Formats: sequence, C-alpha cells, structure tokens
Amino acid sequence: MRIADIVRGKGRSVVTVSPDTTVRSLLSTLAEYRIGAVVVSADGSSVHGIASERDVVRALGERGAAVLSESVEVIMTADVQTCVPDSHIDELARAMTEGRFRHMPVVEDGKLTGIVSIGDVVKSRITELEVERDSLSSYIRTAST
Repeated sequence: MRIADIVRGKGRSVVTVSPDTTVRSLLSTLAEYRIGAVVVSADGSSVHGIASERDVVRALGERGAAVLSESVEVIMTADVQTCVPDSHIDELARAMTEGRFRHMPVVEDGKLTGIVSIGDVVKSRITELEVERDSLSSYIRTAST
C-alpha cells in the first residue's frame, strides 16, 4: 500500500500553525482537533517544522510553564522527515520506528499534501491483513469442497 492510499482514505486536510503561534495556542489546537501533532508552516503549504505533544512535554520539563508563552518555533522539531505519496507504507513504518516519531508530513512538488500518523499506518496494515485472511479463508473453503 502506498502513502497516497492512506491520505486518500483519511483526507488531505492538514492542521498547521504559524511559527509565531504560542505553545499555549498550540495546545488548544491539538485539543480542539484531537490530534497529536501539527505542521508548522508560515504559508500553510510549506513545512517549516512539526510540533507534537511530546515536544511540549519535553519543553515543559526543561523550562517550566514559562514555555507556554513562547513561540512554537522554539520547541518544534525543525529537521522534519517527510515522505511522498508514492512511498510505500513499509518504508514509512520503518522510518517512523527508527526515528522514534509518530507523525510524518506528506509532501509533493514541495507542497504539503497530507500527514500520516503511526495510527494510520497500523490501521492500514490491519486492513491489509484482514483482506489477506479473508482471501485465504475463501480459498480454503473452495479447495475443500
């Protein structure tokens, strides 16, 4: 399965915030959309960074509550690994596991076109396995008759 298939199934909308958004506002956005990360983008189509719940917790642990008034740019991950729609889901799962991150922006021709989470990867893999199981069960039923 390709990343494009996952993005098509979940939709192309990506929640973004500007680099000067406060961490407090970031938390409100994460809660409002019930998501774990947002892409940081000055224009909504380029990837400047990514800010996750983990980034906030790490910053709170290091600097305390004062970080809530700082900009997202201070706590975000700036060196963002991205993927393209033609990437295979196995490549993405491997990169996420090795890099120990849970969200990856999808970029095509330099433009942000989606975001995939580890939950999306697991869900699509489960679907693939269910289809395979059903096919094998059907084959066994027809072969034994």
